Amino acid sequence: MNAWLKSIGAITLFVEDLQGSKSFYQDVFGLQLVFEDEDSAVFDFGNTIINLLKIPAARDLIAPGAVASPEAGSRFQLTIWMDDADAACAELTTRGVTLLNGPMNRAWGQRTASFTDPAGNIWEIAQALSQPEG
Repeated sequence: MNAWLKSIGAITLFVEDLQGSKSFYQDVFGLQLVFEDEDSAVFDFGNTIINLLKIPAARDLIAPGAVASPEAGSRFQLTIWMDDADAACAELTTRGVTLLNGPMNRAWGQRTASFTDPAGNIWEIAQALSQPEG
C-alpha cells in the first residue's frame, strides 16, 4: 500500500429517511450514535465510521455529482467479516431483517448472505470457509 494511504475512515451513505435509517443501525447492528445533527447520524463501526446523510445534504456534498435514486439499483455492497454466517443470519432475522440471499457457500471460499438497510444499501456478511487440506 502507498505510504499516503492509511485506511478507509468513513463511509457516507445517502438516505431518504434519516430517522428510519438511524433506527436500523442502532437496532440491527447495536451501534452507538457518535454524532448527530439535522442532516446526519454517525456511527462508530470499529476502524470506520458510517455517516448517514440526508439526500439534500448529500447533493450539496457531492455537487456537481448526482445522487442516484434508490430505484437506480445497487452499485456497491459493504461486507462485514463474521466467524459464523449462519448464526449472524439467525440474529439478523430476530431483529426483523429480511435476507436478500444466503447464507450460501461461494466459490471464492466464503459463506455469505446479503440484506439491505432502509435506504437500499446492500450489506453482506461473510465467513471464511476452511480450506481443504492438500
